[in-house]
Amino acid sequence: MSITPEAVEILLNSDDFGDRLRGINQLRQLDPQIAFNLVKPLLTDSQVRVRYAAVSQLDTLGKVNLPESLVLLRDRLYNEPEIDVQAAAADALGGLKLIEAYPDLEKLYQETSEWLLQFSIIAALGELGDTRAFDLLAEALASDTSIVQTAAISALGELGDRRAIPLLTPFAENKDWQVRHRVAQAFGNLTGDEVRATLEKLAQDDFEQVATEAKYHLNS
Repeated sequence: MSITPEAVEILLNSDDFGDRLRGINQLRQLDPQIAFNLVKPLLTDSQVRVRYAAVSQLDTLGKVNLPESLVLLRDRLYNEPEIDVQAAAADALGGLKLIEAYPDLEKLYQETSEWLLQFSIIAALGELGDTRAFDLLAEALASDTSIVQTAAISALGELGDRRAIPLLTPFAENKDWQVRHRVAQAFGNLTGDEVRATLEKLAQDDFEQVATEAKYHLNS
């Protein structure tokens, strides 16, 4: 049975939030422009799960209208009461590479103490690839929350800014293999003798995943 815009719209307008969630999932099978217009009202739905699903859809559907997506996602950053939906908005801004949102993401990172939102913002800044984020990412390296710290390592690697090399090098000695793995990944986006020396050391790591990642970048 084919999925039509009319059938999806009926689900999205249902009083049953389970139907609305089902309708949001079916948006993937519609023309992106039609799906984008249909999902917009769900961004402010009364049910948090529906809002989360709708905001998450903008990560791809938002490409059909980037200026409007920027407005919609900024609204969810500032006016959304649930942290996980705010985090999804930050994720979508990064996925859409909306660099215009950098000041908003920076401001929110400084204002929030919620680790999930901080994590999503740091990850989004890496995706944006905006060098204005360097100082904020360097600050996030000192976070007491390990997942925020490791996200900052990855994001600095994505920026490809050589200023990150002396900041990231000490993490190659971290006792957590997952942190060392992130360093190997990050250094894959950087160049120089210091980078190669660190990768050569990580290529001898006791954890296979770390060693394999480092060897891959040494040979690429």
